[in-house]
Amino acid sequence: MTFIEDLKWRGMVHDIMPGTEQMLEKEMVTAYVGVDPTADSMHVGHLVSVMMLKHLQMAGHKPILVVGGATGMIGDPSGKSAERNLLSEDVLQHNVESLKNQMRKFLDFNTSKNPAELLNNYDWMKDFSFLTFLRDIGKHLTVSYMMSKDSVQKRLETGLSFTEFSYQLLQGYDFYWLYTHKNCKLQLGGSDQWGNIVTGTELIRRKANGEAFALTCPLMVKSDGQKFGKTESGTVWLDPTKTSPYRFYQFWLNSADVDVAAWIKIFTLKSKEEIEKLQAAHKEAPHLRILQKALAEDVTVRVHSQIDLDNAIEASEILFGKGTTETLQKLDEDTFLAIFDGVTQISINKDVFENTSTVADLLSNITQNQIFPSKGEAKKMIEGGGVSINKQKIDSPSQKLIFNLIRQKYLLVQKGKKNYYIISIQ
Repeated sequence: MTFIEDLKWRGMVHDIMPGTEQMLEKEMVTAYVGVDPTADSMHVGHLVSVMMLKHLQMAGHKPILVVGGATGMIGDPSGKSAERNLLSEDVLQHNVESLKNQMRKFLDFNTSKNPAELLNNYDWMKDFSFLTFLRDIGKHLTVSYMMSKDSVQKRLETGLSFTEFSYQLLQGYDFYWLYTHKNCKLQLGGSDQWGNIVTGTELIRRKANGEAFALTCPLMVKSDGQKFGKTESGTVWLDPTKTSPYRFYQFWLNSADVDVAAWIKIFTLKSKEEIEKLQAAHKEAPHLRILQKALAEDVTVRVHSQIDLDNAIEASEILFGKGTTETLQKLDEDTFLAIFDGVTQISINKDVFENTSTVADLLSNITQNQIFPSKGEAKKMIEGGGVSINKQKIDSPSQKLIFNLIRQKYLLVQKGKKNYYIISIQ
């Protein structure tokens, strides 16, 4: 399959400018994706455009990622109902460097044929004076042309500052600069970027008498209508300090069947034959969640590492009785609490804990009878072999409280097969 045929099969084409496919078939093309550094990490929503660049490079073309050190100062109104808060230059620079580091995991910057490039549009915008920009760039596009864009029309009622209105000119100039300095003829992006991208192709036509092209992918939305990449605990980031590898892995593992059938094409590099084989196996035994596991493993390794994936899988098995005391002790606090999200958490004072003589006392009156209604009930279940603490089976109700606290703070109590409680030592 050609690059475009592959993208179409993967469901990654929303709009495509006439002539794009023919150009890509006859020559090696340089194409770019722009990312504004509004945060110091990308989130999973950014991965669609990034995967487009990856497929482009694998097809023999040259990818460029432009981090918007300049455009990030303005804020893109596309898809936004209100104006962004403007960030300071120091924050923007920190974000730019963070995004650059993340991108090195996805594209090949060392190949001799078509190495990827990372650029910052601040480098070519910083010396542009306001008057020069108006004279050299602004005169080429009419107000009526700029007003016709959806990103502008949708904000007219709620208010659109001149700052945001000018954004499409800045992004258009990025494309023009890349066209003249890097021979870049194609811009890729989300479907909400179509107006901004086309502004760039129009600027290239009018100012350079050249021809450039546009290709956008659909914006991701879950089948239940929820925004893609959002969970109850917030945005799913690529930075492990913002979203732990465990939470990241769980996001993909918990995908609905109707979503994962599309996502495995978009977010992995698996071939059509590999994916169709996985889909057939999943259809035969959907309860095994074969597609979800394949997707979660692939993306977690690419964004984080094989070790992070192994740890996430090991942590996931704790709920199903396969975890050990050693496994629990390896967990960071965020992952531990994420695994047992929703589990009853009982706080007790450290002095009270240290002065409690037996396990039976701890699991009854010391924890306000939230685990067992009475000491007698606790003794009965312990003697029946149905209680463990930190994945260690309790043999006797009179057992002393000699446990290594998880993260020096928590005890995990398991009552029966499925009932968990967390005791937090304050």
